[in-house]
Amino acid sequence: MVRIPKLSRRNGLIAAHDVLATAAALIGSFYIRFEGEQLNERLPVLWQILPYFLVLSLVVCFLFKLTTTKWRFFSLPDALNVLRVSSGLALAMVALDYLFVSPNVYGAFFFGKTTIVLYWFLQIAFLAAPRMAYRYYRYSRVKRSARVDASLALLIGRAADVEVLLRGIESGAIKRLWPVGVLSPSPADRGQLIRNIPVLGSLDDFDDVVTDFKARGQPIARIVMSPSALDADARPDAILTRARRRGLAVSRLPSLDSGEIPRLAAVAVEDLLLRPSASIDFGKLESLIRGKAVVVTGGGGSIGSEICQRVLAFGAARLMIMENAEPALYAVLESLEEQRSGAAIEGHIADIRDRARLMRLMAEFRPDLIFHAAALKHVPILERDWSEGVKTNIFGSVNVADAALAAGASAMVMISTDKAIEPVSMLGLTKRFAEMYCQALDREGTAKAGAPMRLISVRFGNVLASNGSVVPKFKAQIEAGGPVTVTHPDMVRYFMTIREACDLVVTAATHAMNAQHSDASVYVLSMGQPVKIVDLADRMIRLSGLQPGYDIDIVFTGVRPGERLNEILFAAQEPTSEIGIAGIVAARPNELPLGTLKTWLTMLRTAIDADQHAVAVAILKDAVPEYQANVG
Repeated sequence: MVRIPKLSRRNGLIAAHDVLATAAALIGSFYIRFEGEQLNERLPVLWQILPYFLVLSLVVCFLFKLTTTKWRFFSLPDALNVLRVSSGLALAMVALDYLFVSPNVYGAFFFGKTTIVLYWFLQIAFLAAPRMAYRYYRYSRVKRSARVDASLALLIGRAADVEVLLRGIESGAIKRLWPVGVLSPSPADRGQLIRNIPVLGSLDDFDDVVTDFKARGQPIARIVMSPSALDADARPDAILTRARRRGLAVSRLPSLDSGEIPRLAAVAVEDLLLRPSASIDFGKLESLIRGKAVVVTGGGGSIGSEICQRVLAFGAARLMIMENAEPALYAVLESLEEQRSGAAIEGHIADIRDRARLMRLMAEFRPDLIFHAAALKHVPILERDWSEGVKTNIFGSVNVADAALAAGASAMVMISTDKAIEPVSMLGLTKRFAEMYCQALDREGTAKAGAPMRLISVRFGNVLASNGSVVPKFKAQIEAGGPVTVTHPDMVRYFMTIREACDLVVTAATHAMNAQHSDASVYVLSMGQPVKIVDLADRMIRLSGLQPGYDIDIVFTGVRPGERLNEILFAAQEPTSEIGIAGIVAARPNELPLGTLKTWLTMLRTAIDADQHAVAVAILKDAVPEYQANVG
């Protein structure tokens, strides 16, 4: 059912204008077409017809949305609506002339073809001209104010992307920025004007264009990169390097389908380091989340906080954030204030190791979905403080799973890691054990009748700009003047953005919630091509406008305990299958009985209480026989 919009006083003024325009067009066409006695004969009938015709015009204008369209944004679709209204009313005049007035009143045509054609042209002019004039007035006013204290900007990208940016500047949505030219990677754009801004050349002309404007006394102060300028074939790193060497500020306009707010933002190094992101079906994610009660553990961390942002964006009705660090909890709650959108948000300081508190909070909140992101993740630290990793990553995950089950949740998603595959570290080992517990609990539930809770694990590798990632570390080292430290020249890792990882985590949950897919309990995010860490360091130095080995040195520090040179996505004994969703593959690892895992958990608790490292490792190796300690 089409929803009728509420009309305001402004809509009433627009309707009055359109009625007057119609009256003027109809009367004007008669005065142009007829004169003298012919005009005097027709005027009495015209005055009788006119009120009914104006009522008809009011209805037609409303149906074609002229009454509810803002004049400030008068555009081609609105011009087409003016054309439809004028044509519809002209056809009504034809019907009136042929079917009603002429046979009964004159026996001949009352309007005539010439009058109707004149009316059609006048109607278009009287409806469109004031709208176009108002649009131009607002455009001129914004244009004048935009140039005040505005920095001259050079826009980079294809015509379609740049046109969106120029519209934002013209409407006043983007302020204090005045475009003087465009550089486009597309040969078809060169030599053209885009909304009256010239395309000055290709990306290779960057230095010449900037130098030319400086020589004219109009130095360019800012570079704005559109989404197409960040494509790999556009060589964005070359543009960024040149801009930084010249001291120019660089901004980007995010893609409209990225989920980001469409406003200018700083260009981050991670924008230039990755392959194209996987295509996300946001409709599916919204259908899973909308109206649901969601719990996020570790919600103050980089992954947890992004999941909180995303579930609110997809329409969660209630959100509970669990975080054991008070500053992190406060920060995420503050960041979510602007995005609340009617959702009830509550945050709790809670340690997932505290089983009783976890049980109580979950029982009170009654969640539908749980995203378990809380974990200890730093490989070398967990090699040293192994017992803390067991307490958090294993016993904490067991507590979350048991509390979710007791609270009657529909699904729990545990954030795992690619290091859980044939693990060589305590991080990977503890995460793999937690995966196994969730698998066993999931298998036990799906074997029962009814609608059991799904428990799935989602593995992915390194996330750019997350806490502990090499990207912020390298940034800090470059800003400090170096050196940039890399553990080994052959060290290779997979990378993806936080946003992409979190959206794919929710996507995996939509797949698992389908009853037909109850056999899939571990999902692996396709990470694209692996990246050599030394190449990453080299490129980040160059993107900062510096020369590796000259301005900034790269120093190799040696492989740390628990690290391996090459991460893997699947273990040899794990069968995998494509699930028809881009960016995600389902893995089916070997499953163990829940009773066996609970026996090992009891033994692990005893070993931890006695601080018996060798005993704990032996228990975990029994559970995960593919574990090989400290393989470099």
